This record gives sequence, structure tokens and C-alpha cells, in this order.
Amino acid sequence: MHAEDLLRRAAPQVLAALVRRYGNFETAEDAVQEALLAAATQWPEQGLPDDPPAWLVTVASRRMTDLLRKEAADRRRDERSVTLVPDDALVAPAAETEMLDGGDDTLTLLLLCCHPCLTAPSQVALTLRAVGGLTTAEIAHAFLVPEATMAQRISRAKQRIRAGGARFTMPATPDPERLRSVLHVLYLIFNEGYTSSSGPHLQRTDLTQEAIRITRTVHHLLPHDGEAAGLLALMLLIDARRGARTGPDGGLVPLAEQDRSRWDQRSIKEGVDLITDALARSPIGPYQVQASIAALHAEAERAQDTDWPQILHLYRMLQDLAPGPMVTLNHAVALAMAHGPRAGLMFLEPLEHDARLSRHHRLHAVRAHLLEMAGQTDDARACYTLAARLTTSVPEQAYLRGRASRLDMNTL
Repeated sequence: MHAEDLLRRAAPQVLAALVRRYGNFETAEDAVQEALLAAATQWPEQGLPDDPPAWLVTVASRRMTDLLRKEAADRRRDERSVTLVPDDALVAPAAETEMLDGGDDTLTLLLLCCHPCLTAPSQVALTLRAVGGLTTAEIAHAFLVPEATMAQRISRAKQRIRAGGARFTMPATPDPERLRSVLHVLYLIFNEGYTSSSGPHLQRTDLTQEAIRITRTVHHLLPHDGEAAGLLALMLLIDARRGARTGPDGGLVPLAEQDRSRWDQRSIKEGVDLITDALARSPIGPYQVQASIAALHAEAERAQDTDWPQILHLYRMLQDLAPGPMVTLNHAVALAMAHGPRAGLMFLEPLEHDARLSRHHRLHAVRAHLLEMAGQTDDARACYTLAARLTTSVPEQAYLRGRASRLDMNTL
């Protein structure tokens, strides 16, 4: 394993060890980042230590001690009274490896990062930083914001957790709402990686792989949770198409036109096995339904072999379980593929007045596709052009403009 991968995987374990020992998430996270930076600088020159996680805990705990002493001194100067940090918290443990004996605290850390006092963007950023081990610069790059902006977002998130009095403890029965937040954050990270919302690249493999890695950990920690299994299956089945989604020039290749021989069969098998097992033993949930849809796409050898009536049935189930404009949009596509484009277009009509989606490029891209299927070339071209104008993803812009241009050529 490369040193960079080792550091990324060790980061949550080391952070959890410090938070469990010192009970100060904000300062512990800063100490761990400094330890990771020290490792990235020293290990290439000096070689890997015998026990890398213990090395990181040693360095991070010593830095934590320094930070807590400084914090206590600053407060004493300001308040000229009580020491706010207990003396035993300022002494690094004699054997730092003891701090790693608490087992896998990843889920506890995820629950902390997805604290309800935080907004969804802050939960995503903090999860990527604390659990994913990404640097602030990497997270800022992924979401196309200045590093200083992302640093402020992460800092505010840590401060809010501290102010809210959140504790690093795993309840006997984790709150289902908090678990849903964890899965939702991982879903958002994966989606942003699979189809970047803006920028020059269609996908960010670092984000999709990180989302899969963390979700795999959650599934390992909660093997009987059907939705954790469903989300992992969904990610694997969708990510299996990654190699076929772009052409040699990096341009977008839609699902129906992809070379399915390039799909990753190992990921497909794992995803299908996961969702089959989850459906057999767990109450059905939205991620399981989405994974079932992805499995039907994966099992079709050709686009024309897709079982659209079954997919339509699953979208109706999803609409009941987790209604929303994006579900309705995908439902309309399935309806069009099963019963013709005009049925899909009629289903889309209410979305044109939905403020959440009326200015979203996907609504107009789907409408353009259905209008093209219906032979309404002029209207389709106008919708493709509008969709291209609304998206901030360069590959999607190129694809949508290409579709509009092709319609122009066909009418000559």
C-alpha cells in the first residue's frame, strides 16, 4: 500500500483515538492533520515506521498536548483564573498504542461529523476531512471553491460541534435519523464524484472511491442494516460503468450508447450479491430500491434488453418511499421507455413549475431527449441548448450542445 493510501486510511483511526482520549474534536483534528503532514514529509525520506498508526498517534498526541497547553494558557491569560484543561489531559500517554485499543470508531466519528447542528455541505466537508483523510485543499478542489472558503467551512463546523456539546460516544442503539444522515452524506459525496456538478471533468474518481471505501466500512460495522448494504450495492453497480462513461476525448457517453463490455463485472457481481441478500432479509428502503434499478441496468447485455417495465415499477416504489423532484424526473424517463415519450413528457409537466428543478439543467436535458424521441426536433433542440446553458459541467455542456448540433444537421 502506498504511503498516501496508508495515511488516508489511518487518519480516522488516529483521530478517533485522540478524541476518545482528550474529548476535544476541534483541537484533535488539527493535531491529526499536523501529524499527517509530518508523516508525508518524513516517511518518504526515512522509510515507513514499524507501526504507522502508532507513530501517527504518538506525533498527534504530542501535538495535541502542545495545543491544549497553549489553549489553556491563552484562556488563563484572558480569564486569569481557572485552568480549563485538566492536567491529566496534558500528558501524552506512556504507550500511545493503548489509544488504538478501542476498536473501530469510524461509525462514531461519522455520527459526530454528521451531527444535526451542521448543514449538509458542512457534514460532507467534515466527513471528507475527518473520515476520508482528504486535505482542505483537496476538498476545496473537489467542490471548486477557494481553499480559504473551505477552511472556514470546516472550522465553523468543528466549532459548532464543540459549542453543541457533542460527545464522542457510540450510543447502544444509534439514532436511525443520524444513520440516515451518514448514508445521505456518503451518497452526496459519491454523486459529486460520479458526475461533478461543475468544472472540466465529468467525474472525480478520488471522491467516488472514497465514498465507496467509507460506505464499505459502515456496512462492515452494520452488517444487518439493509440500507447500508443497499447504498454500497448502488455505488458499486453505478461505479462499474465508470470506464465506459467517457470517450477517448473525455466526452460524455450516455448509458444507452456505452460499450457494456467495458463495465466492471467484479463490481457488478458484488453489487448484485449485496442487494439480493439485503432484499431477502431487511425491510426495503430507498437505497435498496435504487440499487435494484441499477442491478437491472447492469444485467442487461444490451440497452434494448433493459427491463423497463420492472424499472418503472421500482420507480413507483421509490416515489412512495422517498418522493422528490429527481425521483420524478427519473420516473418520467422510465415511463417514456416503457410506454412511449409522450407519456413521459406528460409526467414531466408538473416539474416545470417546481422551483427546485425548473432552472436545473437535468429537467431540460431529459425533456429534450423525450422530445427528440417524439420527433419534435425544434423543441428538442431548444431544450438541449437551454440545458447546456444552465449546467456548469464542461463535459455536459459539450454533450448537450453536440446533441443540439446533431439535430440541426438532421434537419438540413
